[in-house]
Amino acid sequence: MSFSLARFFLQIGNSSKAANISSSNYGYLLSTPNTRKFTAIPTTRAHKSIEELLVVVGGGAAGVYGAIRAKTVAPNLNVVVMEKGKPLSKVKVSGGGRCNVTNGHCSDHMILAEHYPRGHRELKGSFFNTHGPVDTMSWFSDHGVALKIEDDGRVFPTSNSSSSIIDCLLTEAKHKGVSLQTGKVVINASVDAGGKFHLKIEKRTVFESVEADYLLIASGSSRQGYSLATQLGHSIVDPVPSLFTFKIEDSLLAELSGVTFPKVEAKLKLENVQRNIPYLKQVGPMLVTHWGLSGPVILRLSAWGARDLFTSGYKGMLIVDFIPDLHIEDIKSILSQHKNKFAKQKAVNSFPSEFGLAKRFWKYILDRESLIGDTLWASISNNFIISIADLLKHCTFSIKGKGQFKDEFVTAGGVPLSEIYLNTMESKICPRLFFAGEVLNVDGVTGGFNFQNAWSGGYIAGTSIVPGAITLSGPRPFKVYTRRRNEGRDKECTTLLQIDKESTTQLEMDVGEKYGGRNTWLKAVTVMGAKQNIRDEE
Repeated sequence: MSFSLARFFLQIGNSSKAANISSSNYGYLLSTPNTRKFTAIPTTRAHKSIEELLVVVGGGAAGVYGAIRAKTVAPNLNVVVMEKGKPLSKVKVSGGGRCNVTNGHCSDHMILAEHYPRGHRELKGSFFNTHGPVDTMSWFSDHGVALKIEDDGRVFPTSNSSSSIIDCLLTEAKHKGVSLQTGKVVINASVDAGGKFHLKIEKRTVFESVEADYLLIASGSSRQGYSLATQLGHSIVDPVPSLFTFKIEDSLLAELSGVTFPKVEAKLKLENVQRNIPYLKQVGPMLVTHWGLSGPVILRLSAWGARDLFTSGYKGMLIVDFIPDLHIEDIKSILSQHKNKFAKQKAVNSFPSEFGLAKRFWKYILDRESLIGDTLWASISNNFIISIADLLKHCTFSIKGKGQFKDEFVTAGGVPLSEIYLNTMESKICPRLFFAGEVLNVDGVTGGFNFQNAWSGGYIAGTSIVPGAITLSGPRPFKVYTRRRNEGRDKECTTLLQIDKESTTQLEMDVGEKYGGRNTWLKAVTVMGAKQNIRDEE
């Protein structure tokens, strides 16, 4: 059987033009299997000045995570994070003070992307493949934070305190040498002919000017980030609120504050939206509040309908199925059986346990149907049973406004994804300008997805900021995984690579496999413990 030869490139940072290899100047592979040939090809790279500066605007999750990553891959780079208020303030309050780090039920990156009302198409590419939820959980675990995955997929520190996450990030930032400066606002940004950023910084009433080589805007939904982006040539999709509760005008419902429903199906209808939008129907838990309705199902509807709700003035109709797992005919049958079995009991005090409803809510249903409190089941007509069944399956609520979800205030809008390269987070308009986090027109539903956007974007930006910044010195182990596609099995080959630390940012690997053709592919390469993307050049 003949061997097919596939060529792959492992890209570390941005590639530069390859130079000829010399055995006197560069290291070699120490061992390789007979079926594979690996060669190291050095690339020329200008020496980076220790004075090069990266300024990160915003000390939130994306900014701090990106700063740590940048300092990790480029130790000689000066990294300064500028934050107006307290660093990681949203991390502190998220998840009721526990910090919903990410979601552990979405290892499939295509499914993961579907949890982003803005971004669900674009994020199906390399974004989460580069740094997804598993990578995030591994990073925090490797840095001493024990995590747990709850039944709904939300990931929290086992301490149940956001302080564990904050302390971890700030400790690692300090350890890496990241400078965190608070009370500072970057109010102006421009670029000179040489590509340098000129920043005007304000702290209280004092102004200073800073010249930076790289700029990462990770300022969340603050106007500061939007202003800087427009100054540097970007457009902004007008931000509107996402992730909020619904205000319902219903005095009877207000009496049910605190009642929860483990599973309902809720559909949002808006007058200004005539088209059918599948995402405006959601299934999940719901909570009654003193002002209306909340819970995961409502928050997801608010996220997917954010722009249409804004346009409609936060007015609309909510249709709720309180027993989604039962057909309406089954509900009628159960009610009829209950009537026959408990004919002498008051309807307000007796109802089918199969429905799993709270007694207070059952009374609410009867009140909406104007049933007198002392009515016995024997007096309930078949038509009344049909009406109750219909109300349980199609209960309508009039939405009169929005409330704020205090744990996770999120906006829809920001810098359009079409204006950045998602594989590097660099601007397509302004070189050396990077974005990460909520400043972009990306927002996720509740459940840890917005923080995952921050971790992924910050990691990619931090990795990409300085071309060729990753250097290898001495014998370094790396692993190459190959997979035979028609069997789906992984085979592992471990070898040692030795490269002069000043010489190489690109490896050319010739891989021969007896399986032939494109049945052989490189799944992942680990260099110094960090996964890197690979490009198939076959």
